[in-house]
Amino acid sequence: MNLIKKNTVPFPSIIDELFKPDWLGGMQNFNTNVPAVNIKETDVSFGIELAAPGKKKEDFNIEIDHNVLTISSEEKNEKEEKDNEGKYTRREFSYSSFRRSFTLPETVNSDTIHAAYETGVLHIVLPKREEALPKPKRLIAVG
Repeated sequence: MNLIKKNTVPFPSIIDELFKPDWLGGMQNFNTNVPAVNIKETDVSFGIELAAPGKKKEDFNIEIDHNVLTISSEEKNEKEEKDNEGKYTRREFSYSSFRRSFTLPETVNSDTIHAAYETGVLHIVLPKREEALPKPKRLIAVG
């Protein structure tokens, strides 16, 4: 069984159509703060690679609830410059967040999941349960 992305938007096609760049007068990158994800399966585990450059490992929140893996991050930045009288001459702030959820197959051993963040990519390894691992080849004697 493969990992399946849990869709948190009730009507994704309508939402996608509403927020296309042309509809907003050429606005680019409006709804693109959700990082790309690669999912791969091996004989012993599933692997998730989430592209999130510029973050720190402390920026991620990874949780499992009712067999759903959720990866989220929230970042707030503020920068202000004041003149000698303490009045604002410039104040900038930004906020970015994302949330990705995946329904885990029953073959995943959720007690042994581990994650690491390096060079802009969050790596999550989801080991399979012992009973889901492939059995070694064996010969059966004919009696």
